[in-house]
Amino acid sequence: MAVRVRDPEATKARIFEAAVAEFARYGIAGARIDRIATEAKANKQLIYAYFGNKAELFACVLEKRMLDLAIALPVDGDDIEGWMDRVMDYHAAHPELLRLFFWEGIEYGTAELPDETERQDHYARKAAAIADAQARGVISDEIPPNDLLFMLLALAGWSTVVPQMRRILTGSEDADRERVRASVKAAARRLTAK
Repeated sequence: MAVRVRDPEATKARIFEAAVAEFARYGIAGARIDRIATEAKANKQLIYAYFGNKAELFACVLEKRMLDLAIALPVDGDDIEGWMDRVMDYHAAHPELLRLFFWEGIEYGTAELPDETERQDHYARKAAAIADAQARGVISDEIPPNDLLFMLLALAGWSTVVPQMRRILTGSEDADRERVRASVKAAARRLTAK
């Protein structure tokens, strides 16, 4: 009889991926640990042992996905249009991240987030890249860096977050998507133009 060897890292990875899908679909309140365990083919108790309660698991999922994004897409103040392209491509390939952000907003509103200090540090570094480009005269300094970053991220992600509105307002064909992408980049150009 073969002895089954447990692989805790593989189990954690399956739990994590199942949690990403569950939270993206149902949010924090609607997510169910039972469904995550079933999807991950893991014991429910392992989820609590590895990640803590449901809110802690959600925070871990969002933190890891944000880290993936930060590594993949550092802000490039010297090439805002190229950066916007990369952000839009990333969100199109990973729409679950924006869904997670929206669920977080629905669940927490304006209340402090569990990892808010780390999140502020994360975005301060991104805003610093914008401020640097402004200080060097590469982009306009008319809009404060944090506000500009917020606006650019909103422009880049909104089409992925509300695809039904994109379809209703702008069409649904690939050519329409490219036109919308060009419009988003034109708006970013205007926001950052000297």
